[in-house]
Amino acid sequence: MNVISTQYYDSPCGRMILGTTDGRLCLCDWTVAKHKEMLLRRLGKYFDATFVELSSDVLDTAKRQLDEYFEKRRTVFDLPLALAGTPFQKRVWDGLLSLSYSTTISYGELARRIGSPKAVRAVASAVGANAIAVIIPCHRIVGVDGSLTGFAGGLSAKRFLLELENRAGCRELF
Repeated sequence: MNVISTQYYDSPCGRMILGTTDGRLCLCDWTVAKHKEMLLRRLGKYFDATFVELSSDVLDTAKRQLDEYFEKRRTVFDLPLALAGTPFQKRVWDGLLSLSYSTTISYGELARRIGSPKAVRAVASAVGANAIAVIIPCHRIVGVDGSLTGFAGGLSAKRFLLELENRAGCRELF
């Protein structure tokens, strides 16, 4: 059985758990997330791994890059990622990764951008299954009317992240 090395990270908008396996980041999620236990089971099964609190170079780099992001000194992350999902989910997460800093779009627009314009609900589900929050920027997805939509870290964390990326509100984003 493999190991997912974990450590906690205290961000300015909530505590997160980070995880790495085989030298790649596989987890960066909120400890308050309602789906956290389900997510951890999914990752453990996908990587055939157990979770152990250990340090690693990738975790240290992730913490440093997150610090730089929250200090407004980093707009793009440069980390090796291990994505635990279906080919469709990975396509959605790649679509999220292609969003520029401070850009927001709706689920429908993301569906169009990945070539599946009729799969809005499936795209929303894949966004919700993202195990690498902030780094894979699911917080940049808003409602079609610009409103804040569900977020594993809570809407206050989502608002914080969008404001950090120089967005004063969500209504004028389109």
